Amino acid sequence: MTEPASLKSVLEQLAEAEKARAEPQLNSRQRRARTVARLAAVQALYQMELAGEGVETVITEFSNHRFDADIEGEALAEADEQWFADVVRGVVGDQRAIDAMITKRLASNWRLERLDATLRALLRSGAWELANKPDAPREVVLNEYVELAKAFFDDAEAKFVNAALDGVARDVRPGA
Repeated sequence: MTEPASLKSVLEQLAEAEKARAEPQLNSRQRRARTVARLAAVQALYQMELAGEGVETVITEFSNHRFDADIEGEALAEADEQWFADVVRGVVGDQRAIDAMITKRLASNWRLERLDATLRALLRSGAWELANKPDAPREVVLNEYVELAKAFFDDAEAKFVNAALDGVARDVRPGA
């Protein structure tokens, strides 16, 4: 894992990547809000795993304190808070099934528990979206989570996220 990037640099990196793809039903402000929601969902799942906090506690914390707060000079006010809450609740509620989807795509000698907590949060969020948000284009979901992986890790982990989520996508969205 590389040195964690600042929130500002992560958002800048994601904004650059956003230019290369689009969710046709959304305008640029809505796309950015969804990108921020995905980043926040990964952060929330990571926080839940490390601190043992409950899903509603974390969603409320993000809603009341983080989305409107100034963090490292950046406000997350533009987050799609409903998307964020759907992803976090969905991953927690469907975690057994989500983990099975991801595990199916890991090398036979790898277990999900061996992965870094941030990497697990990325994979779980992406897998849940692929399985449960058909209005989000497959390519967009893959690209967003790969770009998030690049913000936290080296290229090897980003390629790993791409391969694992691409496999999940083929399983849950055949023909898409």
